[in-house]
Amino acid sequence: MKSGWQKNRLGEVSDIVMGQSPDGSSYNTTGDGVPLINGPVEFSEESFGPTVRSKFTTEPTKFCKKGDLILCVRGSTTGRMNIAGFDACIGRGVASIRAHQFQPWINHFIASQREVIHGKGTGATFPNVSGETLASLELLMPPLPEQKRIVGILDEAFAGIAIAKANAEKNLHNARAIFESHLESVFTQRGPGWEVKTLERCCEQIFAGGDVPKDRFSLERTEKYTIPIYSNGEKRDGLYGFTDVARVIKPSITVSARGTLGFTLIRIEPFFPVIRLIVLVPDERLLTLSFLYYSVIGMDFGNTGTSIPQLTVPNFKESKVCVPALLVQRAIAAKLDSLRQDTQSLERVYERKLAALDALKNSLLDEAFTGQL
Repeated sequence: MKSGWQKNRLGEVSDIVMGQSPDGSSYNTTGDGVPLINGPVEFSEESFGPTVRSKFTTEPTKFCKKGDLILCVRGSTTGRMNIAGFDACIGRGVASIRAHQFQPWINHFIASQREVIHGKGTGATFPNVSGETLASLELLMPPLPEQKRIVGILDEAFAGIAIAKANAEKNLHNARAIFESHLESVFTQRGPGWEVKTLERCCEQIFAGGDVPKDRFSLERTEKYTIPIYSNGEKRDGLYGFTDVARVIKPSITVSARGTLGFTLIRIEPFFPVIRLIVLVPDERLLTLSFLYYSVIGMDFGNTGTSIPQLTVPNFKESKVCVPALLVQRAIAAKLDSLRQDTQSLERVYERKLAALDALKNSLLDEAFTGQL
């Protein structure tokens, strides 16, 4: 340990107040009473973002002061934080932390411990971090001038990182927007000979998956169970497990009707779909697999009207697609494939940059609280 540095527990160098929700009947949004900070909806994605006045209470319980660190200690957002921009009541699921000496040092320490704090949560369904757990966190405390010097370095570095992240996120958004714009133009600026048809007319089958065959199921591929089972969602492209029987043997696309709504993939190998995963098998005399894929990902799954308000089999059957000749379909799909590959390459570049910036931020925090800055 560097000379002059001391090891302390968080409870020894700060006051920790655990929130308590007021009576439900005392809540309002009209500004009557004391501002209430009461959960993850009021927390910024970034550390030290602003609080908001979304609720008020006439029966305040536990209090924070302007400038306190407000930490989410309950639920999936445990570890998210912001700074109280005003005196307020704090509800259940949040805690206020007020440094005895220099608040920014404590703020950055908590930011460095976000994953640790989340991991210390107890409870069967979601994390719940106690005040005793927070108070027991150990940290190194250098002399006040050294705290201020290190915080100055962190603040300057993090300001630069924030600008770099904003630029990378903008570039990532632009890369995706280029592809989406071109995709939209394909189906809005169609040429002669295109016909509007329902998906039911263009597909051999449109159906939703069934129950997992629990007596013929393995989480991993085995000699017996080689057929992939796909479910809704993006994680592992929806891979749920393996079985020994395929329900779909022809090339098709699947669309998530639950979770990541509208997530669409081409499936070439035989597979077994589970409940609510919608399967579309094209009639290849009318519609190529790739053109069907681009037609579906170009649909609007969030609005009403000509889009699909809910992802159900009847909705898909009634949905309309604009269909050119097969040769035109193949040419359009080939161009979209090429553009999509280029777009995905750009996305990977920007995603790696964002990950590197997050890693740099974490590395600086580690160095700060181990005396290496």
